[in-house]
Amino acid sequence: AKIDTGAKTSALHAEDIEVFTRNGQKFVRFNIPPLKRKEELVITCEAPLIEKRNVISSNGEREKRYVISARIELGGKDFISEVTLTSRHKMAFRMLLGRAALKKARVVVDPAKSFLLGKPEKVVKLYKNKSVRDK
Repeated sequence: AKIDTGAKTSALHAEDIEVFTRNGQKFVRFNIPPLKRKEELVITCEAPLIEKRNVISSNGEREKRYVISARIELGGKDFISEVTLTSRHKMAFRMLLGRAALKKARVVVDPAKSFLLGKPEKVVKLYKNKSVRDK
């Protein structure tokens, strides 16, 4: 994930988003291709829908996005934060962590440094034993 103190809410790259109702509650089902160079690897997720919200993107465009609540782990801290679902296919990072999530994690950002929590593991290893399907 990329840290973005300029963004209030976190954003997650999601494809094929669909809204459905289960037991009277609205949910979203969406696909996440976690690896940019392996688009055939897809994880299908479902989450209760919090709302659909207007968000102003980094390029200044207004966009309606679905908002979910997600469990996030950062620096050994585990917390729940709101995340918007959007297309980030042109972006280098599949997830952006905004100020609200950083506040919940109680972390301080040092813009002069990188990888203070350590370099990420080889991401491919994380998905070897995960339940995935071909696109």
